[in-house]
Amino acid sequence: MSDSSAAPTLVVGLGCQKGCPVTTLRALLDQVLAAHQLQTAQVLALASIDLKRNEPGLLQLAEQLELPLTCFSSSQLAPYALRLSHRSQIAFERTGCYGVAESAALALAEHLHQQPARLWVPRQKYAQATLALAACR
Repeated sequence: MSDSSAAPTLVVGLGCQKGCPVTTLRALLDQVLAAHQLQTAQVLALASIDLKRNEPGLLQLAEQLELPLTCFSSSQLAPYALRLSHRSQIAFERTGCYGVAESAALALAEHLHQQPARLWVPRQKYAQATLALAACR
């Protein structure tokens, strides 16, 4: 394998509307990775909010990519509010969290690496989904 220190290990945070198809989620992921010259192989895991734990599109994406999907409660995601690039009042009213994709990405990156994470790619919106990438330094 080539020098991995140059390439971050990424966590994908995802938010989506109920019934969002896996094709939409995959298109958003592929688009974001391509735009930032990143590879799917750099993605370590997927994260979302526990309200989406049984969302078919998210489960199918995790299966397609052969990656774990970790879901956090809104109370676990709330501490990240001040670190978000975008705080949505609508998201807060629906989920108790100001931004699912960014919060979940940061929460999982920090959980996996036990150190502060940062947003690598802030919230990207596409059709019925949002996506953010976080990495640990």
